[in-house]
Amino acid sequence: MARSNPRLDKIYDVFDKHKVEIDRDAIWEVQGTPVVKHKDVERLGAAIGIKWTKPEILRAERDEAVILVMGEANGKTEWSIGEALISIDGKPGGNYKVKGKMAAYPYAMAEKRAKDRVILKIADLHGDAYSSEEADDFNQSNDDDRRSNDNRRDNRQDNRQDSRAANDDKAPAREASVSKEEGQKIVTFWSDKIAAITRTKEAMEIASSQDFIKDMKVLSSNGESYVMGKLSDKSQELKKAAHAG
Repeated sequence: MARSNPRLDKIYDVFDKHKVEIDRDAIWEVQGTPVVKHKDVERLGAAIGIKWTKPEILRAERDEAVILVMGEANGKTEWSIGEALISIDGKPGGNYKVKGKMAAYPYAMAEKRAKDRVILKIADLHGDAYSSEEADDFNQSNDDDRRSNDNRRDNRQDNRQDSRAANDDKAPAREASVSKEEGQKIVTFWSDKIAAITRTKEAMEIASSQDFIKDMKVLSSNGESYVMGKLSDKSQELKKAAHAG
């Protein structure tokens, strides 16, 4: 019988490949997308042997931090942006919820999110898994999800062949804060700008520009992923061309 989410097998395969043991409760599903505990993502990054460059702080406010992080392993370089905007419990806005007397560490959270994204990219799991630090809701999986995942983990060896079946599950989507038409204009604008890049430095300049960061925030998660994917692909293309030259 085909498994409902074959991406789980891919995740476990990657952890097995790098000899990283994970507990049964280390991975669960939210809206059909696997979520991996931050500490296990970190352990995977250490096992891969990722070397980190000095992070670049793009925004430094009292309640908000935006950090650009870059890592390299086995000839593969990836970068990502981590964002943490404090949201006090019971108040709207923000993507980093702080409850009661809980201390807030937006810079640490932004770094965690950026590094976890880079680790998943280098491990070829970007789009197949999220870190538990990516969103507060990811830490609120229900018991049914965990029990369901336990059964998959126990039986994955027997079901591996069937688990290659096509999967139509969508990643958890962030709602856009602009209209569909305006969002498409933003995506088209940055896609065209990225396509015109001729130097790797230009890609970094775009990634760190306030206009770019602002526009990525108002797009849906799918729109942001699309533009960021274009920028990442362009960076890799230019780096390969530079090495070849």
